[in-house]
Amino acid sequence: MVTADERITIDEAADAAKSILSEVGRAVVGKDDALELLLMALLADGHVLIEDFPGLAKTLMARSFAVATGLDFARVQFTPDQLPMDITGAAILDPAGGDFVFRPGPIFTNLLLADEINRAPAKTQAALLEAMQERQVTIDGVSHPVPRPFLVVATQNPIEFEGTYPLPEAQLDRFLIRIGVGYPSSEAEWEIIRDRAERGTDEVELSSVIGSGRLRAMQEAVERVHVEEDVGRYIVSLVGATRSHSQVLVGASPRGSLAIMKMARARALLAGLDFVTPDDAKAVAVPALSHRLILRPEAWVRDITSTQVVEELLDTVPTPPTAPQH
Repeated sequence: MVTADERITIDEAADAAKSILSEVGRAVVGKDDALELLLMALLADGHVLIEDFPGLAKTLMARSFAVATGLDFARVQFTPDQLPMDITGAAILDPAGGDFVFRPGPIFTNLLLADEINRAPAKTQAALLEAMQERQVTIDGVSHPVPRPFLVVATQNPIEFEGTYPLPEAQLDRFLIRIGVGYPSSEAEWEIIRDRAERGTDEVELSSVIGSGRLRAMQEAVERVHVEEDVGRYIVSLVGATRSHSQVLVGASPRGSLAIMKMARARALLAGLDFVTPDDAKAVAVPALSHRLILRPEAWVRDITSTQVVEELLDTVPTPPTAPQH
């Protein structure tokens, strides 16, 4: 809980966000859009699914944000034989006292990198889902809260399906956004090579620019960003349009509307604004909605993607005027 003494202004939060992005950008080169989206999700207190090819700095991104924000970090490499207790921890018999003592697993951290989450079996995914949604894990009927803030950054490889367990729609819906990293430009890739040659080591030494308390204050500042009714109704219309689109079998739920609202608030804060504009909502609609849609089989045959559906709706759903400042 943020106290009155810890509360910061929108401008102070925006300045802190710029410092975080600048520090992380020292390690992750040429990925400004992905870094901004990940920071927005962190400020909106939501989880992120990164779906992209190997070697594109997904792990580096998560670890760099943990260092820059002063958060505890843990990484779990998921495998098909993973048990829920490998993630959550378990009650272990204490030989000295004869009682069962809870020994926490890697999920008890601030920022958890769930690498190749789709390799985990259903029971392990369900255990992670409880922590993501309820911010707690239940062991032998006893609930144990995870530390706050708590962010899961999960990755999956879109081209390797052998030995994987596709994430069910219910779990996909728990991720605030889904993003891709993409290959760097030739200029950015040369900068990566040049910096590595000059540095003399693989590791980039980063510093914490804020602490976890400051991050909680930034999250609280996001909650003070105003959403005008016209903008809120635009978000509702946009999400509602996914349910009647001819290529969509199941549209986004109200959780999709909330995701756009949360991300739009965070985007406005990064710009130093205390109100959300329609452009903020439009800018985050694809990462907030595309993973929530289930397309009809004929859409797959025609190579129509959920991203294309959302982009089409952004062009067709009427946009309200820019909201006035509050």
